[in-house]
Amino acid sequence: MLHDPNQNALFPKLPDEALQQMKQHGTEIQLNTGDVLFSEGEENYSFHVVLEGEIEIVKLVGGEKRLLAIHRRGEFMGELSMLTGSGSIASARAIAPSRVVQIDMDTFKHIIAECSPIADVVLSAMAGRTQDVEVQLRQQEKLAALGKMSAGLAHELNNPASAGQRAAGQLRENFQNLQSLALQLNSLSPAQLNFIVDVHKDAIAHATTSCPLDPLTQSDKEEEVTDWLEAHDVSNGWKLAPTLVNAGIDTKKLDTLTDNITPESLSNVLLWLEATLASSGLLNEIEQSTARISDLVKAVKAYSYMDQAPLQEVDVHQGIENTLTILNHKLKKGIVVKRDYDKSIPRICVYGSELNQVWTNLIDNAIDAMDGKGQLTIRTSRDNNCILVEIADNGLGIPPGIQSRIFEPFFTTKGVGKGTGLGLEIAYRIVVKRHKGDIHFESKPGDTCFRVYLPIECLDN
Repeated sequence: MLHDPNQNALFPKLPDEALQQMKQHGTEIQLNTGDVLFSEGEENYSFHVVLEGEIEIVKLVGGEKRLLAIHRRGEFMGELSMLTGSGSIASARAIAPSRVVQIDMDTFKHIIAECSPIADVVLSAMAGRTQDVEVQLRQQEKLAALGKMSAGLAHELNNPASAGQRAAGQLRENFQNLQSLALQLNSLSPAQLNFIVDVHKDAIAHATTSCPLDPLTQSDKEEEVTDWLEAHDVSNGWKLAPTLVNAGIDTKKLDTLTDNITPESLSNVLLWLEATLASSGLLNEIEQSTARISDLVKAVKAYSYMDQAPLQEVDVHQGIENTLTILNHKLKKGIVVKRDYDKSIPRICVYGSELNQVWTNLIDNAIDAMDGKGQLTIRTSRDNNCILVEIADNGLGIPPGIQSRIFEPFFTTKGVGKGTGLGLEIAYRIVVKRHKGDIHFESKPGDTCFRVYLPIECLDN
């Protein structure tokens, strides 16, 4: 919350004499508790001064309302939007029966142009409020981005964790069955046991190295194996068939098995074989799940440059890839990522975690522009004494009428509550002011490209 009773510079009160003067310039409005004075994003906007009551100022950030201030008698609002000509960056609502003076844009600008004592108060408050609101919302932008990333990572981690847990539970059941099945194979001769071991080894190698069958072929082979098992009095053949087919055991190999195993032992041998093959598959699934979790943890540590100095020599490609990993939960819904990396570009000395925030903002905006479906193209190259990173999308594009304002604080093309209008401003500040680089873009329907130039020469501490 921005409001602090001690912040007189941010929330000065106009004296009664000034209030009387304001009443002469504007229209008095009566508000009941709950009445909305103006809404976030509203273009038809006016300057307001509170005569009586309390007006609450709130802004939607990440779908949640953030209280910016509560204005009381003598306090005013709307001066920033009036002077810049932009829509309201917040909403105002009466939280008690209130009276306010509403002053239109032309009259307000006339008051300011007269350089009256009222203008001095308004302009000094505007400067302080702009800086304070920007600092607070920039922090909220970071927290909102962190919240979205955390939710995505939680989802990404939950999938392999759940898969690993499920596989571990099934593996426990398999091992219990294997103990009893192994005892039933004691009646086989050494030659038969060696034959079964060879079949098992070949099946494991096939399952590990071969490509998966297409669904139709897989289904046909499973049906053939199921029919074969039923014809040879093997119970629950439909349960065994998928594992046997995945391991390359078809009806021909099953015929070879009957040539070496007695009919009385066939069912037990096949049950044992299926259980061991399934267990091997479950172990692979656990290994893949834990590897995925490990990769995600490594990506998060690398993305944030945890336990590392802020300024360091980094590989730009690694930072981009870590960002793509962090945003994978949004990409996999329908975004195709095309990479065109120049692997010869050198490592550069930058503020790694801040630069990753630039990639996050640009890629996240591109995903939103494509509504979650399209092609994201990332190119890197060397441009004289700079590294050039291009992030392009085939979304709707940025309308020409607003392109000149795209890096302004609080300006956003997203709907109310979906952004603070600071994402691209933060990217601009990090690239231009922090790294002495440059960032610009070109946009038309179906082709928007942001170009980031980063000096190769090491930054001064």
